[in-house]
Amino acid sequence: MSPEGVMSSIEFQMSLLLFVALAGYLLASRINQSAVIGEILVGLIVGPSILGLVTYTDFVSSIAHLGAIILLFVIGFEFNIHEIFNIKYGFIAAFGVIVPWIGGYATALLFHFNMQGAFFVGTALTATSIAITANVLREINQLQSEAAKAIIGAAVIDDVLSLLALAITEDFVSGSFTVEGVVLVFIKAIGFMGIFGLLGVSVISKFLMKLDHSKIAEKFPEFVFITAMMIAFFYAMMADLVGLSGIVGAFLAGVSMESVGLRHSKDLKEGAEYLQIIFASIFFVSLGILVDMHALTLDGIIFMLVLTGIAILTKVIGCAVPSRLIGMCTKDSLIVGFGMSPRGEVAMIVALIGLTGGIIGQDIYAGIVFMSLLTTISTPIVYRNWLYRKTPCIAEKTE
Repeated sequence: MSPEGVMSSIEFQMSLLLFVALAGYLLASRINQSAVIGEILVGLIVGPSILGLVTYTDFVSSIAHLGAIILLFVIGFEFNIHEIFNIKYGFIAAFGVIVPWIGGYATALLFHFNMQGAFFVGTALTATSIAITANVLREINQLQSEAAKAIIGAAVIDDVLSLLALAITEDFVSGSFTVEGVVLVFIKAIGFMGIFGLLGVSVISKFLMKLDHSKIAEKFPEFVFITAMMIAFFYAMMADLVGLSGIVGAFLAGVSMESVGLRHSKDLKEGAEYLQIIFASIFFVSLGILVDMHALTLDGIIFMLVLTGIAILTKVIGCAVPSRLIGMCTKDSLIVGFGMSPRGEVAMIVALIGLTGGIIGQDIYAGIVFMSLLTTISTPIVYRNWLYRKTPCIAEKTE
């Protein structure tokens, strides 16, 4: 095989990506930060921005997408379905979408965007990347805290509301906006979560436990695990079909299997965690690889810095204030606010839609992508160096 053939082979690309992920762990250890930070930073270094050794190919994109799905599937095992669908979290999510949208829209107008471009910028600020915060909380053993449950629950609802914002924006820009169309998107999203959540808890979890006692499971202990992974990817596919992020579907599958107890088969969570270690590492590296600093102009840099500040501030205010109003202490409210700040790949997708539709230019697209990266990096830094270095808060009494 020629050198070019070797370098383009799947084996070489996987080896290189995992080598980069290991370098991310080493960097994170040296700077005393989350592994997520190290992996993203190393991805930025080896990507088009600096060294140009790795590009965001279809292969990298596919493996990274698998990583995000498996990560959220694993996170789902930590939660009970009744903890997720809580009206209080809907209150947080609603303000966590409205306030950032207004902030992004106003910022775009300040930079002399037209109304269509401002709509897309506002919509890019509404999303929350649940994968980033969930993984950091998992690293520091805080997934069972009240703040973590609020973040995960609000982020799931946030995904539905962001989907509505994107649908409204696309219809408004194309001139095809109708109330009926928006209502249909909302019904599909809510219907998916309700139907598949109920199906998972009442049917699939019981089916897996029954399958565990079958002869084939006794003969092949991995049989039930393969079945569970098949269901996780099916849930992710169905979420994609209704317009939600696939990771929401995978998370819902994990939540559905939270109570599954197995006697003869391989442990579902343990098996999925081994997959997550490999593929989620590549997902975080890919976020750095995706960014190309050369696409930024001076105006784009100024816009990016202002937009990043607005993005963090509006999510913190939009989510921390409602959290405080429903009875959380100030520290936990700030944990929720900063935990909802990462935009991750979701904002990048919104920006890409605006770019391909001719609504925003390449420099503005790059500014939104960088904003997404910076908000993603900010949360692990704030958590590890501020909010989780202090003593646990004592609930403050509200009159």
